[in-house]
Formats: sequence, structure tokens, C-alpha cells
Amino acid sequence: MNRRCFAQLALATAVSQTFGRPATAQPAASSKQVRFSFMLWALAKQASFDRCVEMVAEAGYNGVELTGEFQKWSPQETQRIMTRMRGLGLVVDAMSGVKAGFAVPEESTSFLQQLQVQIDDARKLECPQIILLSGRRVAELELAKQRQVAIDTLKEAADMAAKHHVQIVIEPIDPLENPTIFLQTVSDGFEITRAVGRDNVKVLYDFYHEQRAFGNLIEKLQKNIDMVGLVHIADVPGRHEPGTGEVAYAQIYKALAAAHYDKFIAMEYYPTTEPVASLTRARKEAEQALRSA
Repeated sequence: MNRRCFAQLALATAVSQTFGRPATAQPAASSKQVRFSFMLWALAKQASFDRCVEMVAEAGYNGVELTGEFQKWSPQETQRIMTRMRGLGLVVDAMSGVKAGFAVPEESTSFLQQLQVQIDDARKLECPQIILLSGRRVAELELAKQRQVAIDTLKEAADMAAKHHVQIVIEPIDPLENPTIFLQTVSDGFEITRAVGRDNVKVLYDFYHEQRAFGNLIEKLQKNIDMVGLVHIADVPGRHEPGTGEVAYAQIYKALAAAHYDKFIAMEYYPTTEPVASLTRARKEAEQALRSA
């Protein structure tokens, strides 16, 4: 970072500490005060971790999401990063990093062990939400039996997480990206979370993944809004900014507002232009659509 950029960021941090919020932050505009975050892995090739965090703050976001970066941090590094994020007005709103799948029978024990470590990390990072993946489809196991494995394992996971006030969101991944994964669509995710029957287990509705293989995004959102714990945003094809592809995000934002969605909207895309400008534009377009609902 050059001296001019450093001075600007230092000034912004000083103003934040004086007035209790970052000078770069913009209020999320909706009746329920939806907040915005960015999944940092999508920026990782653009700059260092610290600079990526700064770019998200400069674009007026409220949070960042992590994918296991923290697993290599020392206690001192964790403290330094958390202090820096607080100075920028950012929180860690969600995190992933559990490698084992909750739907794979032979991975159940390691899944729960890894989850306990992840819960401990979540507490250190003041993160209220953990993203979990199902793991592979076990071909030799009947589909209904593997589904029951997923339900039973998630019940145990939910009880572990609830002790520390942590929420779980399960994320379907489209079969174009991962042909062997068990949980591929939010439709199955909603059925599984209802069968689990725990208040702290929801679905991560990633519109990018769902559009690629299944579509019908808004109807599934409207019918299952009570089971949605988090949403991820990227356009199809290419996983770029909203507006670069085929997904009608203005209508999706309006549907979220109409359904009184009041959680994080997380951008998870590869910017095609200068990152801060791209992130700022994506946030402002979302806010405008939310206001117009």
C-alpha cells in the first residue's frame, strides 16, 4: 500500500473511532436494515488479505465471509485482524472450513470433530454463522438412507452449535460445479432443514448455484423464506457482478424485501472492473431495488 492510500485509510479509521462507525460505510437501505457482506475468496487474487478487507470496507459493506483462512492464523494474527476489522466497522458474518460432509456416513465422526473446532474458531472471530457442505453422493447407499444420515448428523451439529449461539446454514452446490455432491438444490435443502427441525439450521440460498442447474429462483424463495438463513449473489454465466448475466437480480432483491428478509446479502463474485467501484455499484443497485419494493 502506498503512503497516500495508507494516510487515507488511517484518517477513515480515526473518524470511525471518533464517531463509532467507519467513514466509508453506507447504511443498507431497506425497512429491515439488510446488511451487506462479501465472500473474500472471490477477491483473493486481486490483493492481500488485509487489502481485500479494506476494499470491502471502502465499498460500504458491513461484513466479510471467510473460507478457512483463519485456520492458519496464530492467536496474535487473529487478534490483529479482528482489531483491524473493528476499526473498519466490519464483522465476520459467516465462515466455512469444515472439510467433511454432513451427509457421508463414514465422515460423520470427523465432521462433528471438525465442526467443534470451527465453533471454537467462530467464537474467537465473533462469527454467528457457519456454512456447511453435504459432501459426496454415496452411490452404493439408497438416496433416502443418505438423506436420513444428513438429517441425523445435522441434528447433532445443531445441538453442538446451539450451546454457543451459533447458526448453521447448509449450502447446495450445483452439479455443473460439483457433479458428485449430495446436496445440489435448495429444494432438497429446505426439505432437509424442515426434517432436522432445529431453529438454528437454515439454508444458504446461493442464487448463482441454483440458477445454473435448476432456475425458478423467486418462487422457491417466496415459499421457503422461513428456512433461508443467508443469500449469496453472483450472476450467470461467469460468476461476475449482478447485471452481467441472465439473473434478474432487481426482482430478486424486491422479492427479498417483500418477504421481510433482514439478514445478510453476501456478494460472492469475481469483479470485472476495479474492485471497490464494482462492489460499491453492486451494493447501491441492491439498495435501490430493496427501497423500491
